[in-house]
Amino acid sequence: MQRINCLERDDWRETAAQCGFAFHTIDGERYWDERAYYGFTLDEIERGIETPSGEIEAMCLELVGRVIGDERYLRRLQIPEAFWSLIAESWQRGDRSLYGRLDLSYDGKSPAKLLEYNADTPTSLFEAAVFQWSWLEQAIERRVIPSRADQFNSIHERLIAAWKEIVGGGHVHLTGSTDNAEDAGTLAYLEDTARQAGLSTRLLDIAQVGWRDEPGGFVDLDENDIALAFKLYPWEWMFHDAFGAKLRSAPTRWIEPPWKAVLSNKGILPLLWEMFPNHPHLLPAFFEDDPRAAELGSSYVRKPLLSREGANVTIVSGGMPLDEQAGPYGAEGFVRQALSPLPNFSGNYVVVGSWLVNHEPCGLSIREDESPITGNRSRFLPHAIL
Repeated sequence: MQRINCLERDDWRETAAQCGFAFHTIDGERYWDERAYYGFTLDEIERGIETPSGEIEAMCLELVGRVIGDERYLRRLQIPEAFWSLIAESWQRGDRSLYGRLDLSYDGKSPAKLLEYNADTPTSLFEAAVFQWSWLEQAIERRVIPSRADQFNSIHERLIAAWKEIVGGGHVHLTGSTDNAEDAGTLAYLEDTARQAGLSTRLLDIAQVGWRDEPGGFVDLDENDIALAFKLYPWEWMFHDAFGAKLRSAPTRWIEPPWKAVLSNKGILPLLWEMFPNHPHLLPAFFEDDPRAAELGSSYVRKPLLSREGANVTIVSGGMPLDEQAGPYGAEGFVRQALSPLPNFSGNYVVVGSWLVNHEPCGLSIREDESPITGNRSRFLPHAIL
């Protein structure tokens, strides 16, 4: 694994505009950055990232099966009791998951370690699936990278196949916060993959989802039933929204399904460590109020049970905050995870995002930052197999 400086395409912004990549720059700062790329060997991809990702996913699914039947775990995760049956029924019914992203610490030498699981509403999907692939093709064509280069990236094809397998045919509504450029772009891309899979679609903002009393159910602006919905909107927000109480009685099936509320909670980090102690791809982790958290000593990473984009994460070293991000999260509680410094390449801290579609590892996101906490503005760099 290496960080390799290279020339950027002089027309990449025009290319981004043409394909709808509107959020390549955030507040005047680069989000997409192709002035360098990360190079991997095939062995690093297959044995260092792909195989561990499959193992971690299998452990996570085993964890869900245990959590939904044990109210102690559900309480530890601060999941509202009113929705326990909704979550359990979706798991027992076999409601399908479309995709997710594991965030890993990996340097090409030591075993990959799970930092967290973006299981419910992962973004950075379009740039991972499409834009970095177009970079690869053009970079080879323009001799920016070696002609033999490849990429670990079958996300696009896997998404289309997954829609066909999970849904079959028919109609899907897609909803989320469309006033957010990144969320809107992710929804538009997923809608495109659903259409390529042969589905009819409708995209609407989460605020436009309505309710009809007789017969009860969620509807769109034209009073059409929402039978199947993809939501880029967190389950914990849905639980507390005005229509949250309707979720239990509505016939709507959701992607991601309610059981993903378990895996999108950082409380799975101590639960995984408890279930699979000393696993080579896990870091020691404990709930903050667990006396065993003292085993981590004075250096650890403090994470809210529920947060996004690094918000309210604090890195503590020697008992002192080394870095921290502000944010609105933390009311539900915190976990502490062993401090395992991220790989640093040329002054950049790197997180490897391993994409899963239909539970199968199939692609990478590389995010880097001068801060050891990966946040919303951390840069996305492409990768290649050399």
